This record gives sequence, C-alpha cells and structure tokens, in this order.
Amino acid sequence: MRRQLKLLSCVVVLIVGVLELKAQDKVVGDMKAGAGKSGYDDTSYHYNAKGWRKGGIVSLSLAQGNSSNWAAGAEKSSFSVAGLATLFANKKKGDFFWNNSLDLSYAMQRTSSQGTRKTDDKIDFYSKVGKDISPTWAIAGVVNLRTQFSDGFDYDYLGKGLKRRTSGIFAPAYLLISPGIEWKPKPYFNVLFSPISARWVLVTNDPYSYYYEGGVDPDNLEPEKPLAALYGVNAARKVAFQAGAYLSASFNKEILKNVVYKSRLDLFSNYMKTHDPITDEKIAAKPKNVDVFWTNTIVMKINKWLGVTYNFDLIYDDDVKQFGPNMDSPGTQVRSLLGVGLATKL
Repeated sequence: MRRQLKLLSCVVVLIVGVLELKAQDKVVGDMKAGAGKSGYDDTSYHYNAKGWRKGGIVSLSLAQGNSSNWAAGAEKSSFSVAGLATLFANKKKGDFFWNNSLDLSYAMQRTSSQGTRKTDDKIDFYSKVGKDISPTWAIAGVVNLRTQFSDGFDYDYLGKGLKRRTSGIFAPAYLLISPGIEWKPKPYFNVLFSPISARWVLVTNDPYSYYYEGGVDPDNLEPEKPLAALYGVNAARKVAFQAGAYLSASFNKEILKNVVYKSRLDLFSNYMKTHDPITDEKIAAKPKNVDVFWTNTIVMKINKWLGVTYNFDLIYDDDVKQFGPNMDSPGTQVRSLLGVGLATKL
C-alpha cells in the first residue's frame, strides 16, 4: 500500500509540475485569449459553426534489423510494426458540452528467436457529457470502455516454456458509468470527481480458457485458474460488479509547436464486497486499495508526414493477481512504446 501511495503522490506532483511550468509559458497567454472558443481537448483545433470540434492523430511506425556473426549478440532478424490513433469529436452549445475520445493502439514484433509477439494493444473509449454551472465548474457524467483487439499470451506458463492465452477482446473489458462534478481551471486540464460510480469487469470471451484440457495439470494434478480468475472474475458469472468513488484528471494540449501531449489519470476505489474468483465466497471490501489507470501519449510532428510517438501506460488493479514469486499477487503494470514513422493530423 505504501508503494501505491508513493506512486499516486508522484503522479499528482507530476501533473501539478506540468501545469506550473506551462503557466509561465507565453503560449498560455495566447490560449487564455481564445478560451471562449476552446474546450479541454487538443487546443490546436477549433470549433466549427455547428459547435463541433473533431480531429485526431494517426501514426504508423516500422522497424527492421539484421545481424550476422555479431559477437556482442543480436537477433539474426527482427521486424516490428506499431499503429496508433487518438481521435476526438467534441460538441459545445451554450452551457452544454459532449466530449468523446477514442484511443487505439496495436503493435507486433517478430524476431528470429521468439517468433511473432504482441507488444501493444489498447481500445479506450471515453465519453463525457455535462452542463457548465460556472466558468470553472460543471455537472457531468462519464462512460468509459477499455479492452483490447486480440489474444495475449503467457509464453512461459508454469516456468515450462508453454504458451497460454491470458487475455482477448472483452477478456477483460472494463465498463464504467460515473456521474459527478467537474473542475476545469484551464481549457486543457480538468478533474472530474464522483462519490459513487458503477464499474463492470467483464470476461466474456472464453472465460474458462485453460492450457490443459479440463483445466488440470497432468504432471501434478493441480487445477489451473480459468482465464476470468486472472482478473478477479468468477468464470461462471463472467462479470464482476463494483461500486465506488472515481476521479479522472485529463490533460490535452499542444505544449510546443507540433508537440501534443495527452494524459489521463483514473482512480477508482471499490466500496463493495467482492467474490473470490474460484470459490465465489464473499471478500470484505478494501476501499483503500485504489485502482490506478494512467495513460500518456506524446506526438511530435517533424514534418507533414513524419513524426515521433511515445506511449506510456501504468495500471494497478488489486484484483489482477498475476505477479510476485507465486504469481498470485497484484502488481504495478507498466508498458511503453516509442516509434518513429508516418504520422498525420486529421
């Protein structure tokens, strides 16, 4: 828990630091002048006559390598491809606003020694609708869906070099519905807080997925955990319902010319008792064990078609117990991807 609190403290300090640094930038003065026209999406775009602001960034990165008799050691051949799309469509009419964003990313790598493996996979849809009650406050509601495109695998299952499916589309998926109040001190920064939100964790794509037929290891006759149990969901139920407090902080701005930084930090504290994913027995609520989802994207445009993209995602979910020496403990999940290739703004 201490590590978790330290992590959250660092995140808050980072967000505050970014805001303080940018407050000293002359660019902010220009942004304030146009604040009446802008929302807190990518501020390099403007609303059209119908009140919509639409756009996004799409990128495709490729990398290829070869080696022969390389004494220091290297793959004989490698190839990787990574695609990213961050899209938005926002509506504003008077005090009413409706902001929608869709973040998609997928990356594959093929090497001569390991074959083809997935290195990135994300579907993240975030929709917020609300009404301003003052220049810096609003009443709003959020719908958020997170999942992935394709199957993921443990390539060293049970330490035996076995390949076991550990995820897939809607395995898991996280659906959240949250009404709350929003503070938006800057056009590009906002924080939404909800004292009570509903969240569903779904594992509907083959929740009983095992490596061994029948889910029993023939070497030691130990039962395997079904895929759903890896995410704290009972395979027979397929869905785990949670209710608790939710906080979402978003930052989206062209921080320098042709450099866009987009970040969202989501915190969720479950008030409800949970069910053991194997025995289905009730487990006492642990509201202090806050779930963390933090996603970051930086896109740097070099010219009209060439750009650099960097993704960094961090997740902590107390119900995802796949880590530690016995592979039965929660842990901080970190993923990053740097790419150079084709990139264009829509």
